[in-house]
Amino acid sequence: MIFTPFERMMAFRYLRARKSESFVSVISAFSFLGIILGVATLIIVMSVMNGFRAELTGKVLGLNGHMNVVSNTGNLRPYDNWVKVLNGVNGITAVLPQIEKQALFSVSGASTGVMVRGLSVGTFQSKPVLKDAIIDGNMKAFNDGTGVIIGRELARKYRLLPGDDIVMLSPQGKASPFGTLPRSRRFSVSAIFDVEMYEYNQGFVFMPLTAAQQFFNLPDAITTIEMFTSDPQKTPDYMDDVVSQIPSDLTVYDWRQSNGSFFNALQVERNVMFLILTLIILVAAFNIVSSMIMLVKDKAKDIAILRTIGASRRSMLKIFVLAGGMIGVAGTAAGTALGIGFATNIETIRQGLQNLTGTELFSAEIYFLTQLPAQVNWSEVISVVVMALVISLLATLYPAWRAAKLDPVEVLRYE
Repeated sequence: MIFTPFERMMAFRYLRARKSESFVSVISAFSFLGIILGVATLIIVMSVMNGFRAELTGKVLGLNGHMNVVSNTGNLRPYDNWVKVLNGVNGITAVLPQIEKQALFSVSGASTGVMVRGLSVGTFQSKPVLKDAIIDGNMKAFNDGTGVIIGRELARKYRLLPGDDIVMLSPQGKASPFGTLPRSRRFSVSAIFDVEMYEYNQGFVFMPLTAAQQFFNLPDAITTIEMFTSDPQKTPDYMDDVVSQIPSDLTVYDWRQSNGSFFNALQVERNVMFLILTLIILVAAFNIVSSMIMLVKDKAKDIAILRTIGASRRSMLKIFVLAGGMIGVAGTAAGTALGIGFATNIETIRQGLQNLTGTELFSAEIYFLTQLPAQVNWSEVISVVVMALVISLLATLYPAWRAAKLDPVEVLRYE
């Protein structure tokens, strides 16, 4: 739609407030602010949801295998042959045997349940998420088989430092004349890790594989074979090859199946938030409709005069479309800048608000992560901008049509 200098001049003039039009200007200002808030909030929330998904997916894929093989009967014994077989499957880049079982973590009589992962030193070092997460201590005691690696939250809870002793108790006890006694063993804290996921920092203990086999009474056995692939998004394709290489008493599952409900919940929440926040833009658009209708009514005499001196109905339509559209364009531009600026600095803003208010705005116990993530998806930003502009443009059509349909004779007759 091409606008003439006359149409642009009239549209800008109608947007400028006069004393007699202050109420119309207030409604227009609220429309402008509504579009800013709607667009900015939508971009911020979508960026945070994208950040959550990307961060959690990265952590899950870094800490856990892309695919796992387990035995339907409980433990895998012997397992060396299956490690060799799976290493030869197309698309598999690493095959890592490990033990994963629950145990009781005890310090000075205080106890808590933890998930123990028994894995070799090479397996631990092959996972950058774990290797780079060591914040205190070293791997010496872990390499010797006498130490374990615990999370930051677990160490903070029991005030533990590298070198301190802890006791691990296994639910698989040993028989005695007095009944089944829990199996226990003393370990030292070799190192403390922080993977920026509260669930792992608080509830996981990494133990040397040989020590875990002795502790859980699993000589020459494991519970899980972890597999990493060249592309975690293609695990369904690799699973068919894995299934063809293993017997029926073994089961294979990928990271989507083990975390499916969690990621589905994130996607549903993301879609619902998008729909809810879009309503803010729709409300702002209705404000544009009401302010433009009131402007048309207030300018009815001016419109009639313009029509009598030669302005066409098409010009009247374009003038009010431009007047309302400028509110939408300006609000969308300001909202986009605000949303992108907020999303890219959201963790800094959160820290500042926490220090200012003295309250915790992002609890790691609830949200799993220790930092508030945000990832701006530019295709989504473009979609939000286009949607806001279209809604704003559609909101101007009815008031502009009313302005174009005004009969100058009827208007001027009663003046």
